[in-house]
Amino acid sequence: MHSTEVIPNWLVKRASLTPNKIAIVFQGQVLTFQELFVQVKCTSKRLTTLGIKKGDRVATFLNNHIDTVITLHSLQLIGCTTILLNTRLSEQELLFQLTDSGVKHLIVDQSIFPIKSKIGVQIITKAELEQAEEAEFPLVREFTLTDICTILYTSGTTGFPKGVCQSYGNHWWSAIGSALNLGLHDNDTWLLSVPLFHISGFSILIRSVIYGIPIILHEKFDEKKINDELISGRTTIISVVSTMVSRLLEDLENRNYHPNFRCMLLGGGPISQSLLEKCKEKKIPIFQTYGMTETASQIVTLSPEYSMVKLGSAGKPLFPAQLKIIKDGMELQAMEIGEIVVKGPNVTSGYYNRPTANKESFTSDGWFFTGDVGYLDKEGFLYVVDRRSDLIISGGENVYPAEIENVIQSHKAIAEAAVTGINDQQWGQVPIAFYVVKKGYQVSEVELISFCQQRLAKYKIPKKWREVNELPRNGSNKILRRLLKQLVIDERID
Repeated sequence: MHSTEVIPNWLVKRASLTPNKIAIVFQGQVLTFQELFVQVKCTSKRLTTLGIKKGDRVATFLNNHIDTVITLHSLQLIGCTTILLNTRLSEQELLFQLTDSGVKHLIVDQSIFPIKSKIGVQIITKAELEQAEEAEFPLVREFTLTDICTILYTSGTTGFPKGVCQSYGNHWWSAIGSALNLGLHDNDTWLLSVPLFHISGFSILIRSVIYGIPIILHEKFDEKKINDELISGRTTIISVVSTMVSRLLEDLENRNYHPNFRCMLLGGGPISQSLLEKCKEKKIPIFQTYGMTETASQIVTLSPEYSMVKLGSAGKPLFPAQLKIIKDGMELQAMEIGEIVVKGPNVTSGYYNRPTANKESFTSDGWFFTGDVGYLDKEGFLYVVDRRSDLIISGGENVYPAEIENVIQSHKAIAEAAVTGINDQQWGQVPIAFYVVKKGYQVSEVELISFCQQRLAKYKIPKKWREVNELPRNGSNKILRRLLKQLVIDERID
């Protein structure tokens, strides 16, 4: 891909091609692509008045709302790199990401923003943005495919988040790969209830303007409202994680979805066989996927016709993507377990300001070592054995034990700590902490929970705590997490 390769600004192009098609539906408000473009352009002018210009890195701390959609498109119209901040993060986590990314401006919904002190960047509230004057700006009419569009942070095994640089080309090819796999129908409408600050939600937003299809945007996941949509026939596609599927099925009871509904795209970890069987009974079209922030959403997908015969498989790579299994530098044969390695134009070029991680994870010819373990069967279907071995997937959120351990071990009374995941009926998995107290100190579980609440997002806080005399380790002094899991079973910590 040459650095000079460009495509038209996708919103400008879409507004020109199909100006009167519906772009977004949100709480009764409906905008066509032309109306969306007009509002986006006005917001871009206000952002210009507030000092934002082409080339700036701008962070957003915004929940799902039509105003968020407009703001995200506006930043692209100006030519900014957007850092999408998870609104569930703690103050300490936010400060790290703001500092690490070197942003100049931060657009926030003041009602949910947890930081009250000065942070060294310009904060623009939604109210200030709405009231700002409008100033002309040089509208970006073309995107260079290698330019960075967004940076999304993902937790790392070291406990420190890494900013994944996603280019316009990554998002473009992610959309193309999905369309080549799922097809594109005249009546397609994508229901968006996953967060826009996640790659899953943001990728749907981009697909909407590239495909020219509407999104029905929800502020949050509400199984009753979403089931009503899927029953009505207004929606053809939805993206979900397994916990959402469980809640939808529980609320659905003896009802069935409309025949127009053709795709439930499932990511964020595996789904149980019992849930798959329920979906099959209800004729719900589940497309299981494997992907990550580094691949700009899905890179492997399993279509419904294989959901039971290939039980547990994530499917095959999308058309633009390649995949192989590597161990000790050698490509493995079918049924041999090793590291999942992927390549494709939707794969990030690297992490922001992380030369060591980039050297470890990316090859010079474009292969990305995911850190996940799996194998290919004889027909080329991928089976993920372990999601980055230590990773806990709780309600579709990636939770790394090392990140939690770093926080717990920063408490003055803690000598060392280890975190693992236990199965949970509601969330799939939840973190559980084992810790060793320093000699001469005492600390209560309540105190540790309070300590974590100030430093971690709620979903990362361990749901169970267990004080131990020592942590199980191997000869290399590495914690044996499998033995921690066995302690969970032996001592019936549930």
